[in-house]
Amino acid sequence: MQKIEGGVTAAKGFEAAAAAAGIKYQDRTDMALIYSKKPCKVAGTFTTNVVKAAPVKWDRAIVENGLKSQAVVVNSGIANACTGEEGMRYCMETAKQAAEALGVSAESVLVGSTGVIGTQLPMDRVKAGIRRLAEEKKRNLESGTCAAKAIMTTDTKKKEAAVTVEIGDVTVTIGGMAKGSGMIHPNMCTMLAFITTDAKISRKALQAALSADVEDTYNMISVDGDTSTNDTVLLLANGAAGNKKIRYGTREYEAFKHALHYVNETLAKEMAGDGEGATALFEAKIIGADTKEQAKTLAKSIVCSSLTKAAIAGHDANWGRILCAMGYSGASFEPEKVDLYFESEAGKLKIIENGVALDYSEEKATEILSQPKVTAIADIKEGDAEAAAWGCDLTHEYININADYRS
Repeated sequence: MQKIEGGVTAAKGFEAAAAAAGIKYQDRTDMALIYSKKPCKVAGTFTTNVVKAAPVKWDRAIVENGLKSQAVVVNSGIANACTGEEGMRYCMETAKQAAEALGVSAESVLVGSTGVIGTQLPMDRVKAGIRRLAEEKKRNLESGTCAAKAIMTTDTKKKEAAVTVEIGDVTVTIGGMAKGSGMIHPNMCTMLAFITTDAKISRKALQAALSADVEDTYNMISVDGDTSTNDTVLLLANGAAGNKKIRYGTREYEAFKHALHYVNETLAKEMAGDGEGATALFEAKIIGADTKEQAKTLAKSIVCSSLTKAAIAGHDANWGRILCAMGYSGASFEPEKVDLYFESEAGKLKIIENGVALDYSEEKATEILSQPKVTAIADIKEGDAEAAAWGCDLTHEYININADYRS
C-alpha cells in the first residue's frame, strides 16, 4: 500500500466539482458533486439515531436495494433533517435535477446534506447549484479538493486521503473526503464520508469491508457525544482499474480492506482533531487488554469524558479523570494493575504504575500535553488485545460555536 495525494478523484473514472449556491453561507462554496463515468457498486453505513435525515433514508434505500450509483450530490448549511415529506420530496427533486444535468437515472443519484436541522432546503438554489456542478466537474485532484472544502460547515480544514494498493498485478486506488467537526459521536457526526475506488469488487465484499472497518474507525471517534441525524459513509466502486474481481474472504479482499482502513482511519482522525473549538487531537490507547471489545470500550470512554477533555485543553496531567472514565465505562479491569503514559512529539512520560502516581515532572507532562496531538496509553495487563479511540480537547470555543450555531 502507498499513500498518495488526493481524495475522491484519485481513483480512475471519478470527477468532482464544487459550487457556491448560497444555501446558507454567502462567502464560500456549499455544494459538491462526485461523478463516475461508469455505474458504481455502492456500500453504505448510516446513523443509528432514530431521527434520521431525509438524505439518510434516500441513500439507505439505494444501498439496501442493490442499485448502482453514478453521482453523489452534497450540500452544506442545511441538514434536511426533521423536514417531513417535503424533505423527502426535495431528495427526489435533487436526484432528478442531477439526473437531467448528468444524463443518468435519478435512482443512481445519492444525496447528502449537513448543517442546521429543521430548515427546508431552498430548492431553486440547490437546482441552480446542481447545474453548475454538472458543467464544472473535472477529473483532476484540485476538483476533488474543492469538493472536500464545499461540504465543510464548522470544519476549519478540508479532509482528504488516498492510497494505492496492488491487487494481483493491477494498481487499485482508494480515495475519500469527509466532513465533521461537531455533533460527532458516530454509531453507524454531523459526519459525512465519501469514499471512491476504481477496484472491481463484489457487492458482498464491498459492503463487508466497509461495515467491518467503520467499527474501528469512524465509530471510535467522539467530539461531543452527540450522534447526528445525518451520519453517512458511502463507498463507491466503479471497477475502472480492471483488476480481477475481489471476492469476500480472499487474500485480495484483505489487501483491499487494509488500504480502505488507512483511508477511513485518516479521515476519522482528521475529524476528531478538527472538533469544534479544538486545539488538539486526543488519542486514547488501551493495551494489554483481554479482548478487543474490552479495549474499545475503555478507550472510547476516555475520549468521551468531558473532564478529561477539559484537562487536555488545560495541558493538565489529571490522570485521575482518565482512571475514573475507565471505571464507569462498563468494562471490567483491575485499577491496581494499570500503568498510564502520556505521549506526544515532546516525548513520553509514565504517570502512574500499578494504579499509583509516580514522582513525575509536572513541567514535562505539561510540555507533552501542549502538543497538537496527545496520546494517553493505558496498559491494563490482562492480555494482548488493544484498541484506540480519538477525540479532542474541550475548550470555551466549543460553547461559543454552538451557542449561536443557527445564526
